Amino acid sequence: MEENGEKEFPAFPYKPYSIQLDFMKFLYESLDRGGISMLESPTGTGKTLSMICSALQWLVDRKNLEGLENLGEGNDNVDADEPDWMRNFVPNKEPERKNLIHKKKIESRSKEKGDVVRDLHSLGVKEKKSDDSEAINVKVKTGVDEVDDAIFLLEEYDSDAENDRKSKRKNGEAEDFLSSGEEEEDEVDGLGEEEVETRLKVYFCSRTHSQLSQFMKELRKTKFASELRVVCLGSRKNFCINEEVLKLGNSTRVNERCLELQKNKKNGTSKLKKLVSGKRVRCKSSSSGCSMLRRRKIEDFKNEIIQKTEALDIEDLVRMGRNLEGCPYYVSRRMLPTADLVVLPYQSLLSKSSRESLGLNIKDSVIIIDEAHNLADTLISMYDAKITVPQLNQLQSHLDGYFQRFRNLLGPGNRRYIQTLMTLTRAFSQFLSAGNKFANQTDPVCNNTEEITSTSGFTMTINEFLFALNIDNINLVKLLQYMKESNIIHKVSGYGEKAATSRIVGEGKAISEGESAISGFRALTDMLSSLINNDSDGKIIVSTPTQTFNGLEGGYIKYVMLTGEKMFSEVVDQAHAIILAGGTLQPIEETKERLFPSIQLHQLPFFSCGHIIPSENILPIAVKHGPSGQPFDFSFKNRSSPTMIEELGLMLSNLVSVVPEGVVVFFSSFDYESRVYDAWKASGILSRISKKKQIFREPRKSTDVEAVLREYKQTIDDLAVNGPTCCNGAILLAVVGGKISEGINFSDGAGRCIVMVGLPYPSPSDVELMERVKHIEGLGRTIPSNNPVCGETGFHVLKRCKGKGKEYYDNLCMKAVNQSIGRAIRHRNDYAAILLVDARYASDSTKRGFSHSTEKLPKWIKNQLVPTVPNYGEVHRLLHQFFKFHKKKGFNE
Repeated sequence: MEENGEKEFPAFPYKPYSIQLDFMKFLYESLDRGGISMLESPTGTGKTLSMICSALQWLVDRKNLEGLENLGEGNDNVDADEPDWMRNFVPNKEPERKNLIHKKKIESRSKEKGDVVRDLHSLGVKEKKSDDSEAINVKVKTGVDEVDDAIFLLEEYDSDAENDRKSKRKNGEAEDFLSSGEEEEDEVDGLGEEEVETRLKVYFCSRTHSQLSQFMKELRKTKFASELRVVCLGSRKNFCINEEVLKLGNSTRVNERCLELQKNKKNGTSKLKKLVSGKRVRCKSSSSGCSMLRRRKIEDFKNEIIQKTEALDIEDLVRMGRNLEGCPYYVSRRMLPTADLVVLPYQSLLSKSSRESLGLNIKDSVIIIDEAHNLADTLISMYDAKITVPQLNQLQSHLDGYFQRFRNLLGPGNRRYIQTLMTLTRAFSQFLSAGNKFANQTDPVCNNTEEITSTSGFTMTINEFLFALNIDNINLVKLLQYMKESNIIHKVSGYGEKAATSRIVGEGKAISEGESAISGFRALTDMLSSLINNDSDGKIIVSTPTQTFNGLEGGYIKYVMLTGEKMFSEVVDQAHAIILAGGTLQPIEETKERLFPSIQLHQLPFFSCGHIIPSENILPIAVKHGPSGQPFDFSFKNRSSPTMIEELGLMLSNLVSVVPEGVVVFFSSFDYESRVYDAWKASGILSRISKKKQIFREPRKSTDVEAVLREYKQTIDDLAVNGPTCCNGAILLAVVGGKISEGINFSDGAGRCIVMVGLPYPSPSDVELMERVKHIEGLGRTIPSNNPVCGETGFHVLKRCKGKGKEYYDNLCMKAVNQSIGRAIRHRNDYAAILLVDARYASDSTKRGFSHSTEKLPKWIKNQLVPTVPNYGEVHRLLHQFFKFHKKKGFNE
C-alpha cells in the first residue's frame, strides 16, 4: 500500500520506528529490483518482524497484480448477466483428477511389467538359466535362511544400457508387489506427484530450529499468518513421532531408520508362507514399515491443516501428528506445492541434493537468508566429506562377505561394480596405513587442537590423491550412478548386519549398538562425489591413525571444499531475489568475495541501520590496562602467562562490585577458559568474585547449556524479587563460537555487562581453516620442510598472507566478536556496558585506519566506543557513572 507516494506496511502490528520503516522500504525495493541484497539491523530492533511485513506485503501485492492482469485477459468470456454465485463457482474436480492419476499409474505398471509378478527365486538371476536353477535348488536344500538371503540379492544391472534409466535393472523394480491392503494403505511414497507447483513463493531460512520457531512467533503477530499458506520444514529428527525411531537419538540413525522402514513397507513380504505353500505370488505385508506413513492418515492430516486458520510451526505439526497418527515430516512436504511461505533450515535450501530430495522449486522465488553472517562457511561445509578407518573396515568386511556369498548369482554388471568398490575401500585403507610415506611429499598438517603438537597427517589435491592411490582410471561418475540406482547400499548393509548378528548370537555375545553400515556407505558416496570436483575446488586432508595400546586408532580421509561460489550461483541463477539479512553482517567484503565475487562492492545493495536504543544506553570501552597497570595482551603467545591471567582476575574482582545483576565473560576457547578458571581457583580470585556474584560456566556439551542458562537467569530474577543481598547477581563464563555466543539473548539484567577477553582469532593449527586462508589469498603450497611443527606451519601461512587471506582471517575474528557482544541489547529500554579487553582494541580514534579491528565493529557500537582510557581507574569511573545514571532513571520512571 502507498499513501502520498510513501510505501506503507499495514501488517506491522505496532507503530514502526523510523529505522524499521527504512528497513522495510529498502527490502521491498530490493524485491522489486531482484538479485542479491544485504540488510543489517542490530538484534533487538525488530528485524524479523520488519522482514515479515515487508517481504509478505510484496508477495501479496505481486499476487494481486498478477491476478488483475489475468482477470483483464479473461474478461471477454465473462457473462455480465450471470449471478455472482455462478461466476465464483469452481467445480470440484479433485476426485476426478485423482482417479485419472491412479488409472494412469495402473496402466503404466501393467504396460511396463506385462502384468507379470515375478517370484522371489528369479530375483536378479536372469542372465543364465543354469544360475537360476542353481539358486532354486540351493534354496530348497537349506530352507528358510536361503529364502531370507535371497532378499539381499541385487537385480542385474547394465550400466551400458542405452534405454531409459529404469531399464538398467533388467528384472524391474523390486517395489512392485501385490498389495494385501487397499489403496489408502499404500506408503506415502509418490504422494507429491499429484500436485503441480505453480505458486510464487517466499522461502525464509535460518540456521537453527529455535530461530525458525522465533520467526513463527513473530509471523503470528501479523495478519499474514492467517491469510497466507505457510509450511514449516525441518529434519526427520525434529518431526518424528515414531517412539521406536526417536529412541535412536542421533540424527543420522533417525534418517536411516526412517528410510529403512519405508523400504520395509515396500519390500515386506511373507516369505515363509510362500516357501511352505509353493505359491509364486508376492504379497506385501500390511504390518511392515512405519504406521505413520499410511496414505489415509497423511491425507486426513493434510485436510486438517488446510482447515486451520493460522500458521503452524514444527511443534504444532508434531502435536497434530501424534493425535492423528500421521507423519508430520511427510505431510509438511505434501503441503509444499500450495504454500506461499516456506520456513526451513539453511541446509534444506542451500544443498542441491536436499532441494532435489524435498522437491523445492526455487525458480523465480524470493529467498530470505537470516543470520547470514556465517553463510559462506556454512554453505561450504555442506559439501565437505569424511570417511574414517572404522567405516572403511566395516565396508570392506561387508563387501567381501556379500561378494563371497552371492558372486555366483550376480550378473556381470553387479560383479564388476562391487569389485570396484572393494578395490576403492581397500585402497583407502592401505593409503591410511601407509600414509606417512606420503607426508614428506605433501603439505604437513596437524589435528584441530589449540595446542601445538607434532604432525599426524597431510594435505593433497584431488589429482594427487587419485594418482597416489592409483585409482585415477576408475569412472567415478558411473560408479556413483550405480550406487544410486542399484540399491547396493541397502542390500550389502542389510546382508552384512544380518551376518554379523548371526555370528554374534552364535558366539553367545550381546548385540551392541554400533554405527550402521549405511552410514559408512553414505560417507563413501560423499567422498567419491567430492573426488569428481575440479582439482582447485578443494583439498584432501589425510589424518593418519595413531598407534595406541589398543592398536591403531583414529585416522580419516576428508575432503574440504574451499569455494562456495559455484554452489551459491546455482541458487542465485534460479531465484528472483535473494536477501542476506543479519544483526551483524559487517564486514561484508568477505561474504561477497567468497560467494558472489563478480559483483562489485559499490554495486551491491547494502542497508545498515543504527540501533533503536538511545546513545546513553550503551557504554563500549576498549580496556588497555588492568587494575595494577599491566597492559592487556591476550595474543596466543602471551595469554597463558600467569601475569595476564591474574590481571584479568583482578579486573573482574573489581568489576563485580560496580556492575549490577548479570555479567557475561567471553573467552577464546574452552581450553583457555578452563586454564584461567583453574588458575583463579588456585589463587583465591575465584572466591573473591563469588562473594559478589554466583559463578556459572558454559558446558562443553550443547545439550547441557539450557539448564545452566536457566539457573543463571533464575539467580538474577530472584535478585529482582528478593532485593539486594551480599550477592548482587551472577557471572557467566562463556566461549566465543559456543552455543551461548551464537543464539542466546541476554536482555535486561541477564547481560548488564559483556566482557570480551582478547581478540578470538581462530587457531592457526586448524588445517581446514589454513587451507581456506591459502585458497583465498591465492597461495600455492607451503614451503616444504622436514617434519615441521604444526603450529609453525599455520603461523607461517598467516605471515605470508598480506591481502585477502589476511583480511578473511581478521574478519573471522571480528565476526565472532560482533556476534558475542551483540547478545546484550534486546529492546529500546535495555542498557549494557561492553568491555573489549586487550590493548589491540585501544587506539587514537583520529589515527585509526580501515583495517583496525574496531573499525569492523557494528556502527551502533563503534559510534559510541570509548577508544582509549589512560588507566583502569577511568574505566571503573565510567562504569560507576553509567550504572548510577540508569539506576536513577529507573527510579524516576
